[in-house]
Amino acid sequence: MSRIGKKFAELRRAERKGFVPFVTAGDPDLKTSLSIVEVLAEAGADVIELGLPFSDPMADGPTLQASSQRALTNGVSLPDVLAVVSEFRSRFETPIVLFGYLNPLMQYGLARFRDDAAAAGVDGVLVTDVVDDEAQAISDQLAESDIDLISLVAPTTTDERLEKIAERARGFIYAVSRAGVTGARAEMSSAAEKLVDRVRQYTDLPIAVGFGISTPRQVEDVWRYADAAVVGSAIVNQIGQAVTGEDAIKRVRDFIRGLVPEVAKTPSGI
Repeated sequence: MSRIGKKFAELRRAERKGFVPFVTAGDPDLKTSLSIVEVLAEAGADVIELGLPFSDPMADGPTLQASSQRALTNGVSLPDVLAVVSEFRSRFETPIVLFGYLNPLMQYGLARFRDDAAAAGVDGVLVTDVVDDEAQAISDQLAESDIDLISLVAPTTTDERLEKIAERARGFIYAVSRAGVTGARAEMSSAAEKLVDRVRQYTDLPIAVGFGISTPRQVEDVWRYADAAVVGSAIVNQIGQAVTGEDAIKRVRDFIRGLVPEVAKTPSGI
């Protein structure tokens, strides 16, 4: 069983829900980025999503687009991201999921990526722009190195496609809370809960809900019906507002402390 599977099994035994933060690798720079990922692990992240910088992130809103651009401006490449994961893995066991697009992986070479990602300690990969047979082929290839291809579903996904996606899914399923791009929102849509109910008809895998989650109340609401809450743009926004690397680290630490304790009502907490 992968680190992702073990973590969600542990959460279920503890009757606890998961916290999955997202940050872009190399934002604002590689050294600071590594420190931020370590802060997230120390704060109790159950799984960490690490974004791969890309020049054309179609599914991302302005906040994540800006973070990707900051990393690219600093010359951050896929080998740099894997080096961050490898350094992190030398001290932490928190599962890492790389979040990105197909083009950089194809340029790197899928077989090479699979091998290098496994060596670095990557546990899962979420590729936003692959579907159906292409996703199945990539999933099979990654599985050879015990890396889970995380499947993405949305409120617009038909029941027929949900069933097919669930059949090949590994690790957990990422349910997008609403149609559109990433970004913090003041209010959560009811579409996410309906989507989770639909997905549960076809799989027993854990379901994490993301896109638009930015407050303790929103996390608490997602925990009511899903297995984990993903918080991305709200964290990345703290990094974008920072004036120095140390400021970015402090902002992320303070934000997580304010976000998580208020909603961790189970005895074990996060």
